[in-house]
Amino acid sequence: KTKYSKLIFRKSDTVPEELHQMVQESFLTLREHNCFFQDLVRIKGKDFLTPVSRILIGNPGCTYKYLNTRLFTVPWPTEGYDIKYCSPQIHDACKALMRVNDYLHIEAVKALQGQNLFETKEIKDTTVIDREQNVTTSLTEQGSVSKDQSSVCVPEDDRSLKNRTSYNLTLLNYMDPLQMLYLKQEPYFGMGNMAVSWHHDENLVERSTVAVYNYSCEDSAVEESSEQELGGRDPTVWHVGLKIAWDIETPGLAIPLHQGDIYLMLDDLNMTHQHCVLAGLSPRFSSTHRVADCSRGTLEYILGQCELALQNLQTDSDSMALSLKSLEAAVVKQVEEIHNEVEFEWLRQFWFQGKRYLKCTDWWLKPMAKLEESWRKMEIMTSLVLSEVRKEQQIKEERNETISCFLLLLKERQKLRKEWTAR
Repeated sequence: KTKYSKLIFRKSDTVPEELHQMVQESFLTLREHNCFFQDLVRIKGKDFLTPVSRILIGNPGCTYKYLNTRLFTVPWPTEGYDIKYCSPQIHDACKALMRVNDYLHIEAVKALQGQNLFETKEIKDTTVIDREQNVTTSLTEQGSVSKDQSSVCVPEDDRSLKNRTSYNLTLLNYMDPLQMLYLKQEPYFGMGNMAVSWHHDENLVERSTVAVYNYSCEDSAVEESSEQELGGRDPTVWHVGLKIAWDIETPGLAIPLHQGDIYLMLDDLNMTHQHCVLAGLSPRFSSTHRVADCSRGTLEYILGQCELALQNLQTDSDSMALSLKSLEAAVVKQVEEIHNEVEFEWLRQFWFQGKRYLKCTDWWLKPMAKLEESWRKMEIMTSLVLSEVRKEQQIKEERNETISCFLLLLKERQKLRKEWTAR
């Protein structure tokens, strides 16, 4: 109650049956269409294939980055967007996951409101006890205590709650443990095989809730071991593990997950705690709904950056020759930084993962073609900078300043191109 109070667990019988049917059919449809992929992620300069296969579904143009790998959403059907799916079944699966997303958003708001009421009541109760015990406390000290406590329990406005629970995407996971040759053992509490090691979820809006729908494909062949006495958790059943970050003294928590169970990680739990997924014996799907931090991760953002960079490129109306409007160091630096961002955070990230998205939709192909066109123009702009700094008529100090910042970014580009070629 004290160490894990911001983990909310809901058994499957609390969720509408219609919702179970929709989401579980969606999982199976996406598996049938081979839409789950292992990601090649980079940890400490080395590439690893994830044991879990994934697909990202969410708002059109959103991306999600984890362990140096950017995933691009298969867009769910959104009003105002022309999205063509490879089959009606994939359309229906994406639509169902959007419905589940809406349901989990409402549940998360209710859970946070309940948490806020509980915390406010607890603070009030504690304040009463403190006052009774500290009759001799000076008035000035009482005033400072009240001030501190009121800052803790300021009621959240609806907008803040909505921002931290308005999921813009879901990362779907699938794994069949019996197909895995080797799974890591949980190192601190002896919890057994891990499908996903201890971690915090990355790239999220601060203090946003993560909501998870679990679907472990249990059948009569894999049942809970009720007969044998086990020292730890039942190894046949999937669990979510939770522990306080950087603390192995406080006991960890392992909660069994069955078909249709849901759990919510509220408020700052994802920052203060780490979680892992402990493998059972049956195949398992999950839909993990997140408020991804998209400040630098949407198509709208990167197209805006391209527009900003290309403002420094001009075309002569007679000769159609291209030239730069400014050679100021700050302008050159900004353009070349955007050049690197487009190439390494978007184009190479997208094509590195092959044509996996085409199994679902071709939605990203047009935006990527547009980004490639902007990148080609930025390559021309780099050449134009090189031509200009070779000329002697520039003021020496300005020229040196432009060259020094320009060279740093060119070296970074060269290093990253070598890395990506090696990958």
